[in-house]
Amino acid sequence: MEIPVIDFSELDGEKRSNTMVLLHEACEKWGFFMIENHGIDKNIMEKVKLLMNTHYEDNMKESFYNSDTAKKMESNEFIKDKDWESTFFVWHRPNSNINDLSGLSKDLQKAMDEYIEQLIKLAENLSELMCENLGIDKDRIKDAFSGSVGPTVGTKAAVYPQCPNPELIRGLREHTDAGGIILLLQDDQVPGLEFFKDGKWVKIPPSKNNRIFINTGDQIEILSNGVYKSALHRVMAMKDGNRLSIATFYNPCGDAVISPAPELLLPNCVRFQDYLSFYSKMKFGDKGFRFQSLKNMANGKKEVLKAEK
Repeated sequence: MEIPVIDFSELDGEKRSNTMVLLHEACEKWGFFMIENHGIDKNIMEKVKLLMNTHYEDNMKESFYNSDTAKKMESNEFIKDKDWESTFFVWHRPNSNINDLSGLSKDLQKAMDEYIEQLIKLAENLSELMCENLGIDKDRIKDAFSGSVGPTVGTKAAVYPQCPNPELIRGLREHTDAGGIILLLQDDQVPGLEFFKDGKWVKIPPSKNNRIFINTGDQIEILSNGVYKSALHRVMAMKDGNRLSIATFYNPCGDAVISPAPELLLPNCVRFQDYLSFYSKMKFGDKGFRFQSLKNMANGKKEVLKAEK
């Protein structure tokens, strides 16, 4: 099963229309995909990965292997309530706490700030493209996420350490993401990430050439009225090597209230006898045209779509 790859360099040329279709299908049918030629400085991406791996080796590795989670492996029983990961979280928006986290080098702080500045622009661009594909105002996701202080942005930096008995524990248990758009800078060597699609677990390969992996969270599914999907995923513990994961969350702020965009809702105030009158004029057309025409009228638009013959 081949994971969708969206080439952002084709959004500015004659292939834009086809690229937008591919993006829509990836959001609608998969809930996850990869982006290439995204415009983020690849040198910064490589620097962040290098410095993160160094930080893990110098500041996190020893304490992880001495942790209760690691010691539980000695029982030789499957561990249901723990994850095989070493992690910390950084807030970027609306306020950054990166300078308050102990142990982070100045070089890592600076590189992370530079990377996130570029990544937020990509997240906002992606949100506008999603809105365009959904047929709603291009700023709808950003505005809905803003609440009183603007969208929140944070990064979960994680290493999934080499595991002596990967059959006894998950790197990260099965879940969907609560928020909005997740942008993942992941390992280019060690696999482990899996997404659930069509009744099967799909193995996500390591990201080559600094592709960024994207998945959509629960709030995008809500705002799109279920058109776009929040996909179940997990991380498998691996016996061969450490897996790096730098997942940045473009989320609603805490007081944002997320609900389906009105343009995407079917009308709920049409009497059946009025619908029948409408139906009689479009009975032999596509049902989708009827529903879209009703939505247009409910949202104050006079146009009624005509089905193609």
